[in-house]
Amino acid sequence: MPVRDRSKGGAARTYGDRLVLDAILFVVRSGCQWRMIPHDLLPWDAAYRWYRAWIADGTWDRVHDALRDQVRQRAGRECNPSAAVIDAQSIKSSEGGQHRGYDAGKRTTGRKRHIVVDTLGLLLVVGVTAASVQDRPGGRTVLSVLAQRFCSIALVWADGGYANSIDNSLIGWARQKLGLVLQIVKRTDDVKGFQVLPRRWVVERTFGWLVRHRRLARDYERLATNSEAMIKIAMIRLMATRLAGQSIRWSNATEREAACRATIEAHLTA
Repeated sequence: MPVRDRSKGGAARTYGDRLVLDAILFVVRSGCQWRMIPHDLLPWDAAYRWYRAWIADGTWDRVHDALRDQVRQRAGRECNPSAAVIDAQSIKSSEGGQHRGYDAGKRTTGRKRHIVVDTLGLLLVVGVTAASVQDRPGGRTVLSVLAQRFCSIALVWADGGYANSIDNSLIGWARQKLGLVLQIVKRTDDVKGFQVLPRRWVVERTFGWLVRHRRLARDYERLATNSEAMIKIAMIRLMATRLAGQSIRWSNATEREAACRATIEAHLTA
């Protein structure tokens, strides 16, 4: 979390980072509206203000990337992955807001989440578009970002929505423009129903992790940047849980009041 520069003046903070994080994680996990944050946490407008501020200054991105590196190191992997998996998920969204369309294939009106994950299922790149955006143009966007951020990645697995017998231009474009090998993992034609596919199951599991957070069960955000931030916050919670080696429990009122008093006393004595 960012450290406040007290040399710039201003009053002491009323609420500590722990209380702010508790409130934001409560919204992501429970799916409640900001105005319905429990009164024993902190005022909803304070939580939302810090949530937006940390989007603007890149705090969520830095925390997410730092935790991902720690999880990979604990798993015996290098910080920079060498392979990735790409996929997209269409999901219903509330009325209003930007980037909202109709996915004729899934018969869903809402948005589409384009994500790229490593072989552990950890998020590398996320992009949110209207559901009407096809996988191929959406894939170009996130693959371009992937190539800029992770020079170590040379291989990306994808499903048939990104390249098929009708249009496989994305494979050549990725190789020529980005230096990425896009390998398509196809379903077996003679097998019907559910089938676990090699490599692709990793990204499907990540989508399963995300939708366990009720705020992500559908897209309630008006701004696409907020949607992307909510996905990163959900992954932050998951990775912090894994690093802690225990499940996250909700803090009680006594602990929150003690944390608030400790924060205020620390700022007053500083």
